[in-house]
Amino acid sequence: MNNTIGESVKLVETLKPIVEKITNVDIIVAPPFIALPTVAEILDDSNISLAAQNMYWEENGAFTGEVSPIMLKDAGCEYVIIGHSERRQHFGETNETVNNKVKAAHQYGLIPIVCVGETLEQREAGNTEDVVQDHIVNGLAELNEEDILATIIAYEPVWAIGTGQTATPDQAEEVHAFIRKELEDLYSPEIAENIRIQYGGSVKPDNISDLIAQPDVDGALVGGASLQAESFAQIVRLAGI
Repeated sequence: MNNTIGESVKLVETLKPIVEKITNVDIIVAPPFIALPTVAEILDDSNISLAAQNMYWEENGAFTGEVSPIMLKDAGCEYVIIGHSERRQHFGETNETVNNKVKAAHQYGLIPIVCVGETLEQREAGNTEDVVQDHIVNGLAELNEEDILATIIAYEPVWAIGTGQTATPDQAEEVHAFIRKELEDLYSPEIAENIRIQYGGSVKPDNISDLIAQPDVDGALVGGASLQAESFAQIVRLAGI
C-alpha cells in the first residue's frame, strides 16, 4: 500500500529508460489497484510487465471491495501476486483461498506469482519445511502440468520481509531446493526444473548477486527496494549479470 497514482506514474516513467536495454531479465511492477490502468498505458510497448498485488477468484458478483481476474486483465495485467504473507497475516488468506485464486488466475489467462514461506517462530521451531510443503501442496492443489509450468513460486521467509534481515544465500538455496524437490515429487523432474522460483525478503542491490547466484534461485520478489526506481533498476541489472 504505497504510492498514489501520480507517484506510481513517476516511478515507472523513471524506471523505463533505465532498464529499456535489459533483455535477459523479465521485469514486472505491481502498483496498487487504482494505478494499474494508468501504469499499463505508460508501459505499453516497453520491456516491463504489469502485475496486481491480489485478486478475488470470482468473475463478478456481490463481493464488495474485491477485484476480479477479468478486471485485472482489462486493466492490462499479465501477472498477479497471490498469497503474500501480509495477505495471510492481516486478511485471513489461507491455502484454500490461495488455491481458488491460482486456479482462477489460470482460467482467465493471468500468471500467478504464489508466495510461500515461514514465520520466525516457525523457523526457530524447525518447521520451515513443513510450512512450505503445506503451502505448496495445498495452495497449488489440483493444478495440471500446463498450469503449474505457468506458475511462479516466490519463497518469502516472513521473518525477512521489511525487517532488514535477509536469508543468507545458503538459507535461501536450501528452501528453494526443497521446493523444487517437492515439485519433482508432485509432478516430474522436468517440470520441477522449469518452474521459476523467486526469493523475496529484504532483497537489495547489495545482496541480489549472491542470492541469484544460487542454483535454485531464479529471480526476486522485491519489496521496499522497488519503491525507488534507481535501486530497483540496479537489482534488475545485477540479476542479469
